[in-house]
Amino acid sequence: MDPHVRDCVRSYTEDWAIVNRKYHKLGTGFNPNTLDKQKERQKGLPKQIFESDEAPDGNSYQDEQDDLKRRSMSIDDTPRGSWACSIFDLKNSLPDALLPNLLDRTPNEEIDHHNEDQRKSSRHKELFALHPAPDEEEPIERLSVPEVPKEHFGQRLLVKCLSLKFEIEIEPIFASLALYDVKEKKKISENFYFDLNSEQMKGMLRPHVPPAAISTLARSAIFSITYPSQDVFLVIKLEKVLQQGDIGECAEPYMIFKESDAAKNKEKLEKLKCQAEQFCQRLGKYRMPFAWTAIHLMNIVSSAGSLERDSTEVEVGTGERKGSWSERRNSSIVGRRSLERTTSGDEACNLTSFRPATLTVTNFFKQEGDRLSDEDLYKFLADMRRPSSVLRRLRPITAQLKIDISPAPENPHYCLTPELLQVKLYPDSRVRPTREILEFPARDVYIPNTTYRNLLYVYPQSLNFANRQGSARNITVKVQFMYGEDPSNAMPVIFGKSSCPEFSKEAYTAVVYHNRSPDFHEEIKIKLPATLTDHHHLLFTFYHVSCQQKQNTPLETPVGYTWIPMLQNGRLKTGQFCLPVSLEKPPQAYSVLSPEVPLPGMKWVDNHKGVFNVEVVAVSSLHTQDPYLDKFFALVHALDEHMFPVRIGDMRIMENNLENELKSSISALNSSQLEPVVRFLHLLLDKLILLVVRPPVIAGQIVNLGQASFEAMASIINRLHKNLDGNQDQHGRNSLLASYIYYVFRLPNTYPNSPSPGPGGLGGSVHYATMARSAVRPASLNLNRSRSLSNSNPDISGTPTSPDDEVRSIIGSKATDRSCNRMSSHTETSSFLQTLTGRLPTKKLFHEELALQWVVCSGSVREAALQQAWFFFELMVKSMVHHLYFADKLDAPRKNRFPERFMDDVTALVSTIAGDIVSRFQKDTEMVERLNTSLAFFLNDLLSIMDRGFVFVLIKTCYKQVSSKLYSLTNPSNLASLRLDFLRIICSHEHYVTLNLPCSLLTPPASPSPSVSSATSQSSGFSTNVQDQKIANMFELSVPFRQQHYLAGLVLTELAVILDPDAEGLFGLHKKVINMVHNLLSSHDSDPRYSDPQVKARVAMLYLPLIGVIMETVPQLYDFTESHNQRGRPSCVAADDYESEGGSMISQTVAMAIAGTSVPQLTRPSSFLLTSSSGRQHSTFSTESSRSLLICLLWVLKNADENVLQKWFTDLSVLQLNRLLDLLYLCVSCFEYKGKKVFERMNSLTFKKSKDMRAKLEEAILGSIGARQEMVRRSRGQLERSPSGSAFGSQENLRWRKDMTHWRQNTEKLDKSRAEIEHEALIDGNLATEANLIILDTLEIVVQTVSVTESKESILGGVLKVLLHSMACNQSALYLQHCFATQRALVSKFPELLFEEETEQCADLCLRLLRHCSSSISTIRSHASASLYLLMRQNFEIGNNFARVKMQVTMSLSSLVGTSQNFNEEFLRRSLKTILTYAEEDLELRETTFPDQVQDLVFNLHMILSDTVKMKEHQEDPEMLIDLMYRIAKGYQNSPDLRLTWLQNMAGKHSERSNHAESAQCLVHSAALVAEYLSMLEDRKYLPVGCVTFQNISSNVLEESAVSDDVVSPDEEGICSGKYFTEAGLVGLLEQAAASFSMAGMYEAVNEVYKVLIPIHEANRDAKKLSTIHGKLQEAFSKIVHQDGKRMFGTYFRVGFYGTKFGDLDEQEFVYKEPAITKLAEISHRLEGFYGERFGEDVLEVIKDSNPVDKCKLDPNKAYIQITYVEPYFDTYEMKDRITYFDKNYNLRRFMYCTPFTLDGRAHGELHEQFKRKTILTTSHAFPYIKTRINVIHKEEIILTPIEVAIEDMQKKTQELAFATHQDPADPKMLQMVLQGSVGTTVNQGPLEVAQVFLSEIPNDPKLFRHHNKLRLCFKDFTKRCEDALRKNKSLIGPDQKEYQRELERNYHRLKEALQPLINRKIPQLYKAVLPVACHRDSFSRMSLRKMDL
Repeated sequence: MDPHVRDCVRSYTEDWAIVNRKYHKLGTGFNPNTLDKQKERQKGLPKQIFESDEAPDGNSYQDEQDDLKRRSMSIDDTPRGSWACSIFDLKNSLPDALLPNLLDRTPNEEIDHHNEDQRKSSRHKELFALHPAPDEEEPIERLSVPEVPKEHFGQRLLVKCLSLKFEIEIEPIFASLALYDVKEKKKISENFYFDLNSEQMKGMLRPHVPPAAISTLARSAIFSITYPSQDVFLVIKLEKVLQQGDIGECAEPYMIFKESDAAKNKEKLEKLKCQAEQFCQRLGKYRMPFAWTAIHLMNIVSSAGSLERDSTEVEVGTGERKGSWSERRNSSIVGRRSLERTTSGDEACNLTSFRPATLTVTNFFKQEGDRLSDEDLYKFLADMRRPSSVLRRLRPITAQLKIDISPAPENPHYCLTPELLQVKLYPDSRVRPTREILEFPARDVYIPNTTYRNLLYVYPQSLNFANRQGSARNITVKVQFMYGEDPSNAMPVIFGKSSCPEFSKEAYTAVVYHNRSPDFHEEIKIKLPATLTDHHHLLFTFYHVSCQQKQNTPLETPVGYTWIPMLQNGRLKTGQFCLPVSLEKPPQAYSVLSPEVPLPGMKWVDNHKGVFNVEVVAVSSLHTQDPYLDKFFALVHALDEHMFPVRIGDMRIMENNLENELKSSISALNSSQLEPVVRFLHLLLDKLILLVVRPPVIAGQIVNLGQASFEAMASIINRLHKNLDGNQDQHGRNSLLASYIYYVFRLPNTYPNSPSPGPGGLGGSVHYATMARSAVRPASLNLNRSRSLSNSNPDISGTPTSPDDEVRSIIGSKATDRSCNRMSSHTETSSFLQTLTGRLPTKKLFHEELALQWVVCSGSVREAALQQAWFFFELMVKSMVHHLYFADKLDAPRKNRFPERFMDDVTALVSTIAGDIVSRFQKDTEMVERLNTSLAFFLNDLLSIMDRGFVFVLIKTCYKQVSSKLYSLTNPSNLASLRLDFLRIICSHEHYVTLNLPCSLLTPPASPSPSVSSATSQSSGFSTNVQDQKIANMFELSVPFRQQHYLAGLVLTELAVILDPDAEGLFGLHKKVINMVHNLLSSHDSDPRYSDPQVKARVAMLYLPLIGVIMETVPQLYDFTESHNQRGRPSCVAADDYESEGGSMISQTVAMAIAGTSVPQLTRPSSFLLTSSSGRQHSTFSTESSRSLLICLLWVLKNADENVLQKWFTDLSVLQLNRLLDLLYLCVSCFEYKGKKVFERMNSLTFKKSKDMRAKLEEAILGSIGARQEMVRRSRGQLERSPSGSAFGSQENLRWRKDMTHWRQNTEKLDKSRAEIEHEALIDGNLATEANLIILDTLEIVVQTVSVTESKESILGGVLKVLLHSMACNQSALYLQHCFATQRALVSKFPELLFEEETEQCADLCLRLLRHCSSSISTIRSHASASLYLLMRQNFEIGNNFARVKMQVTMSLSSLVGTSQNFNEEFLRRSLKTILTYAEEDLELRETTFPDQVQDLVFNLHMILSDTVKMKEHQEDPEMLIDLMYRIAKGYQNSPDLRLTWLQNMAGKHSERSNHAESAQCLVHSAALVAEYLSMLEDRKYLPVGCVTFQNISSNVLEESAVSDDVVSPDEEGICSGKYFTEAGLVGLLEQAAASFSMAGMYEAVNEVYKVLIPIHEANRDAKKLSTIHGKLQEAFSKIVHQDGKRMFGTYFRVGFYGTKFGDLDEQEFVYKEPAITKLAEISHRLEGFYGERFGEDVLEVIKDSNPVDKCKLDPNKAYIQITYVEPYFDTYEMKDRITYFDKNYNLRRFMYCTPFTLDGRAHGELHEQFKRKTILTTSHAFPYIKTRINVIHKEEIILTPIEVAIEDMQKKTQELAFATHQDPADPKMLQMVLQGSVGTTVNQGPLEVAQVFLSEIPNDPKLFRHHNKLRLCFKDFTKRCEDALRKNKSLIGPDQKEYQRELERNYHRLKEALQPLINRKIPQLYKAVLPVACHRDSFSRMSLRKMDL
């Protein structure tokens, strides 16, 4: 048997050797933080209860509110003083459960222990299970297990043929199906033959057809299409039995008869049937072409996909539908060339997932006898796609063919391979099978062979007998495959078609009637024997068939012969042939010659010209069909067999020439075609490796082929890499090569006679998986397509379809003789060689040889090896493992496993490669990234098999080289990024923790290399200070730490270096390095080996320095505390400013200003300032990176040993401890529970991505992406171009995986189910709880440190701050219980802390406790009330009075009430009751005043609460709400702190509604209040002297003066202790007021405010502040200038309420201030809407006029509102001071509106009866005030008589004229309008009429003389102004308006003439005594009829 065949078969059947590392899955490469595994780890989490999720449903709550609104309208249902009612409420409410033993005096230690046990019980073990892994690209350390090498399939289609019916049924019809690709002009599948004849029809052929084999009865077939496209057609061809007549005649009956007329044509049909039977009997073994049709495949697939029904019936029409295709990644590998074509969207098609369709084909085309060739077929098919197809015009044969088309199932039952072998899952051999149809892919497919296949297809194409003498017309060709020349030597290897035996010895082509040069369309499929000889050949015999039955004429007459030898020079002969045909039988020994050779004495058709065209195609996994490969294999086998000379082609190679030939054949491998190289890849590499390991002996000399083989391997691998680049994983490993190494490669059996060691020697490290072909697959490998052929399974070798005996014997022997290793052929030769040369061939170890070759190679070879370093590295590692296994060294100590020489080679190799990385990383980015990861994986592998110390030295070498280069680079981030990848891969080793020696304590190292020995030489006798030193060493990246824990040291050092704010240019790597640490920790967390807490603590020790590193980064962390306020949740901005509860209350900057600090420090408690002293701005990390860092910190804190932590905390300075606390503060915000509502919201708008996009962008801009991630991107098809993207070639061959792109987020996220949202909230809740509990644990440790050291009290404030902050955030009930317990313990240990030092914090604490007292969850309430009670009690015990707590609780409640949206007084009432209950039960203090004081406090709180309830009712009515707040504030007139709180609440409410002026007023009032008390406390000249100072800002301020008798003196304990009652507080309030004034546009007031501020800053010599202020002033004044005439301050309306429904408001009148330009309709609409909703539309009425309202005339059941527009009113003397627009709109107290009336009650009448009423209102305070509506306290009316009305009108007209005349710039339109109104003749009630009514006669009443005269003078003035105006107009108009001007002038003259007599008539009485009267004129006019309060 041929050695090549034997090798091939062995290659396809041999067991694979797979190396598995036992714990490999526990390395970080397989991190469980992937989603599915995380879900697993998250099972059984308890649901945490959060108040925010428990909030009542909006709706029910709203209804309640509405009821309340309707029920009570009055503010004063219970006057503020009515204690009785509220106490009654309180006494009747129920308390919450009391905490047991709360009042016992337990020692602090016990309390601590108890708290700790409670905290530590039932905690969640794995923190990372609750935290999603950071969004990464594919993690770099993940190496996917390569795909199992397996047979290639494209996309598979199952086609079932159901039925074929013609109009008449008279004879059997035979069909075949095949796929064609029109564009490639290629048949892309073999034929599938089937027939659907009835048994009766088949019976007609009985004499000719032997019994049919079951395999030929198949009616369903599976087609495979690797390159689906729009050009694929399914072609169906029909044949029938040969009969006399050409095809047209024979088809005629099928075209003319209709089934429906069967009865009519009965006789004709009988006749036809009879004829058919005769032909069948006589010519049954010949066929003739009959008809054909084609189906456009993609049409079916795409339309089937779009229809809704499950199985679609499709009539095959011709409409085109373009399909869309997302290629399923099958194992197919597609070269770059070919892919470009398939994926150009338009042609893309998908066959994997369409709906099954049933087709009915109704039309067949008659086959034209002269159009049989494939060329013709392609023309027809191309034509079919055109709309005006020629075929349409042909008359069709009507028939019905039904076919089902569906995607093929994964493992079909009863399936046969193209060789007719059974695919497994074959339950019963009698069932009609499904055939797999062999694909001839349209373009190359690059897949190594893994199965035995050896088929030959013969395609006779055409014959030309035109020049042959004699009769030869109905020609058929008989094809036979012969192994000799005797006719009996035909082999039964030709596959049968349908309903016939499986194999036959001959095949006939179809006959075309009476055609001397026919075309053929036959496909003859032959099974090639495994071994071919020179005598195998194909024989073609040509026959003439006589169709008519004549006497004495034989049925067939041979008319010619020709043949093709199968082997030529030992190579299979295939291709296109044009053969001459011999007229007589060929002579003896013809088979070794070709028919082209002119044999003597033979007669040929047409003078030996080629007349017969035939094509021969082989599909074989034995024959390479490539000359270069053939030559190489032949030479290698010649060496094996030791047979010389060797014949290759026409050459004979002698032994002495063999070496050169062999070497040249190795280097010539480069010239071979890529496709065969890939197909025979496994064999080729095996042979090359064999040549390295076992150098051949040629002519007695050992020939060393190591170098040649190494070069050949390098070049083959690079070729694959370049050409198949769609086929690489993220590390650039070609998947074919990777799977070769992983599965196929094994060391050749180097000791010829030894079998490979049995399983006994396995040592758990190597598994031989018998995998490729056995039916039983190891479960660990998830094989996609498991199929095993019967021939590869020894148990069924007896099946009837067995292949060649030889092959079977090899395959069968595999079962018994496992040791039949690849190279067993050498066993026979070794003894022979020995005798020949006297020495055995040397054996080399492959890995040693490989390392050596690699180290010594240079030039292009070295370059090639570097390009694909991974391949050689992995090969080397697998070889090493095998060697250890074969040599039984797996248990040997590591130091002795490998020889020194090999270790040196490895060292040299690693060192030079590291050098390459460093020197070339800028030029060859992509290559270096691959090289870098390959090297890292190599070292990672070595850690498993070599001495650890040795590998560490290698790592150190690499590190040194990189580090030295890093220092010299300006932009180090690329190289640093490479180093990170390198480190990350090494650290992904599954024994990473062990490699770090977690159990050895730090000791001064005895040796420089970090190896085990130094750890064990524990020296003793250290003095104590060394012990302390040791603690510090454990927490710092000290030298001992880094030597002891080598890898952990490297990781943390990288982290520290990259996060260091001064690290130039490494910013882009933050995310990367943080992810590395996160990844390591999360994998330790889930590692079952470390689940025990002690062990985890040891692991955590490796990361203690992390705490320090993160503390260093505090200023750079993303500030999670900020985001609160945008979330609109009550939050504490910085712990020291409790007012900011609502986030909206006081802007942060101001709050800080009030707190007396500068703004930048805002969100960071004090100790941060120290870091930024260097003054450089830090770049902040992204949220994601910061979160990852903090979760890592928490993990270390959670798992580290508490005692160790405590010792270290003791050593830290106050500054450092504060930093740690700041960090914890940040953690609280970072892991705050978001709440279900947020998850639901996020679900609808997915904003998470935007952050990541930002991070990606940063990375891209900073260029740290580099080529590797780019490759990952490319391999995943994320087509984003990064800056470095342009370096990589085209990106066509990418699979576009939707699920990897960013945009998927939105589509996917929207469909999260309820359950998923619930789950997310559950996880988030548990994470928040666990994180906060870890923080609490840490705080406890810090507190213990303080107790132990008796120093550092100063940091307790910080602890408290964190604690309070955590109370302020959204917390679970579970956490809050523990939190309150800790807080109680803290207060009991350090009472003075709260009550004397941290008074701010005390206030904060009161606020937090009260907030939780109003919680809806009872456990939270009971803990909060217990805490609050103890707080009071402790305060009382310190000084027998708890004024401080009292004060602060009251203030807290006020501010809570003022700001909290969802505040529930019911719950708070229960808590108050609980506190009362504690007070009653507290036996110890029963005798003191304490219980009474508590009761007092509680009642007072309850009072405030009742006010709150009211406020709640008026939540919707802003004016009412502010009134209420105003009243509450007024109620606190004698408690300055509380009044201040309420003023602030009001300010907040105003600024929410953009009433900035009012907000500013509240702040000015606050400042005035503070000033009053400050001036009492301290006498400083520069401070304002109480309220008086503020009068200029607002006249209302005086109400803040502390003059009443009940004013408290500020010296009393607990009064004025808030932070506002300080100089800084005052400054803050004023600054804020200035800001609000500025927003309101009242810049003049800004100036006034600063006038108060400037002296203070001047006194403090604060130039910086002064410069800011002057800047602001400059801004303010320039705005006054710029906005002149553009400012609008407000519009005023008088609103009167009438009707008992209004309660308090009944008969009240207010002036409302509305925003500028508010129309009457708007306010009317607003109030009408509001009150209408409140009382019902029908009850409310708006009074439309502005007349005085008569109460008696109103309906008592209705509510009336009267709204009137009013204008500010000033007396004449006031106008002197109020000059500017601002003056006229500020400090307004008087308003006026006019009402026209006549005496008989109508509003308007004739001129002489028209009166006017002017009403002047005076308000209680001046606008703007601290509220927007002010009561009217005084009202006066002035009534004007008709003549006075006329005077006013004329004055107004005259003013208008004057204004229009003198306007600058002039406005002609305006001027003309006014003129027209003045002189126009038609003006009704115009000037002339007025004059005629009032001036025509002198009045009788002397009282009216003056008025008459005044009016006369007005007219005089008026005419003068008209004249001026006309003159002005004349100067402005153009020529076109001349006429208009004349008209106006005419009118004017007319008017003047008419007025002349009236104006000139003076009243003589007035002009008597001119002098004496003159001085009284003014006073008289002012006294005209004025009537006070009518």
